[in-house]
Amino acid sequence: MDHFSTSRLIAERLNESHLADLVALHLDAEVSRYLGGLRSAEATKTYLDVNMAHWDRHGFGLWALRTKDGTFAGRAGIRHILVDDIDEIEIAYTFKRDLWGQGLASEIAIALTDIGLTQLQLPSLIGLVFVGHGASRRVLEKANYILEKSTTHHGEDVVIYRIRQ
Repeated sequence: MDHFSTSRLIAERLNESHLADLVALHLDAEVSRYLGGLRSAEATKTYLDVNMAHWDRHGFGLWALRTKDGTFAGRAGIRHILVDDIDEIEIAYTFKRDLWGQGLASEIAIALTDIGLTQLQLPSLIGLVFVGHGASRRVLEKANYILEKSTTHHGEDVVIYRIRQ
């Protein structure tokens, strides 16, 4: 599934043409504070390469998001992640700051959950969120994820939310 859309977003499989938009997104300090900090252009290029390889390996991954008028909005996806030495599959979403507070994260979280559970037939999905990121926690709760546990990930205090088929 290289493309899909929601009522306000168009998603396309992440590829090299998205690098400049991702670099700008990852260099925004407010956006990146819940992503583990700012990422240089070089780190974002590595991030892009890793996530394109994830698509090749698993048949799903991250999508670049655009508004219906074609403006880059952010990124979101479904991907494998190692948490507490367990291979989990998470939904992830990050939007440009000027699009915060419009319900787009909830819209994409619900779409990703449907894709993961219904189309990909995954047994469960997680959302991994920094403890203090209340907005993202509310997004997962609205999408019917249940708080499962607290843990640390890359030295940060996080919570794991889960939804099952």
